[in-house]
Amino acid sequence: MVVYRVVLSGRVQGVGFRAWIERTARSLGLSGWVRNLRDGSVEALFAGPAEVVDDMIARCRRGPDHARVEVLERHEEREVPSPGFRIRVGE
Repeated sequence: MVVYRVVLSGRVQGVGFRAWIERTARSLGLSGWVRNLRDGSVEALFAGPAEVVDDMIARCRRGPDHARVEVLERHEEREVPSPGFRIRVGE
């Protein structure tokens, strides 16, 4: 199992990105969370098998319709989230 935190910037708020990430991550069986940040970016934590997390991060580069990801930062983390995937509110 690996855990990665990603921060996505560009046109990522107001386009359904959090809901898209939640649906996609759940369909892949990942644990973690996603939230909007005050600076207009979206932050997510993904935990699961390395190849599945890599696939999720690759999907995030495209995102949902109407999104435009300009920068994707990827950080390895030690925090192991509780099972399931959820949308978090606030920073």
